[in-house]
Amino acid sequence: MTDSGSRRRVTIREVAERAGVSMATASRALSGNHPVPAATRARVLRAARDLDYVANAHARALVGGGRKMAAVVVRQVTSPFYAQVAEGVEAEAADRGWLCVVGATGGDPQREMEFVQLMREEGARLVILVGGVVEDEAYRSRVAHYAQALASSGARLVLCGRPAPDPDIPALVVEFDNEAGARAITGHLLSAGHRRIVFLGGLLGNTALDARVAGYRAALAEHGLPPAAARVVDCGLGRAAGLRAMAELLKEAREFTAVVAGDDMVAAGALRAIADAGLGVPADISVVGYNDIPLAEDFNPPLTTVRTPAEELGRAAVRIALRDPDSAAGSHHLLGTHIVVRRSVAPPGRGSGDRG
Repeated sequence: MTDSGSRRRVTIREVAERAGVSMATASRALSGNHPVPAATRARVLRAARDLDYVANAHARALVGGGRKMAAVVVRQVTSPFYAQVAEGVEAEAADRGWLCVVGATGGDPQREMEFVQLMREEGARLVILVGGVVEDEAYRSRVAHYAQALASSGARLVLCGRPAPDPDIPALVVEFDNEAGARAITGHLLSAGHRRIVFLGGLLGNTALDARVAGYRAALAEHGLPPAAARVVDCGLGRAAGLRAMAELLKEAREFTAVVAGDDMVAAGALRAIADAGLGVPADISVVGYNDIPLAEDFNPPLTTVRTPAEELGRAAVRIALRDPDSAAGSHHLLGTHIVVRRSVAPPGRGSGDRG
């Protein structure tokens, strides 16, 4: 792949030549604002796609068609964490007189790719991808393509809450320290006297959750526990996942006294399953979460959790990208986390671990 510094912008003349039409016809077909025969339009669009042509956003701006725009791409808009990050992007963009567009992918890489391409075509200056991913070869290739293609159009890719697969690609990374947060919250349980602690909500290969699992394991090791003391349940994220996984765990002879949930919604599901089993939190089982979503303090009991700077993550993604537009590839910014102590943790009681 050609790097962004040497990549030449494809012109509309080349698209017209490839499609076998005049430049005026190519322009009309690409703008969509003028009548063009369907077959001709299809031919022009195919040529543009084959050549990876993107309309010059600066030229559009001169004729009133361009706006300062940031796009934020999330897995789902119903997730409190993603919603808070998107709010941060929107708030920072609004403070600067920019527009913000939000897209949801449902975790589908093809939808993500289509949204990034659309935003490139519409002249978005920033495209911000949010949240952990499975960092496989397909992902690495896809993100490298996004970064190079956006850079060739004068735009910027920001990876928000996920690492860059290659430090040399022209992308900005803004994330928080997942591993440190999980190490701290697990250490909180260990300090309360727990030694049999389950991590509920792993998802093997997911960058954010793998880091949280690493922090959990590190905390156990720091307190002198052997690697075999760790138990990770790879159930993924969300309330339904936490409910199902905890219900299954409680069918076993209970060999644990505390749970580190992969996020607060997993914790919410775990709390429900524990209550359904006739057990209490924290009297029988202590539970902690991750993210400190707005509802966490309204759970029963209020949840001890890791506060991640979700809204600030979104704001920082915009602020840093605009403050340092020419910063080098691999620019990386790490935000901190801290524990919020509420009422879901107590020392292990006499009944902990001896009931099925």
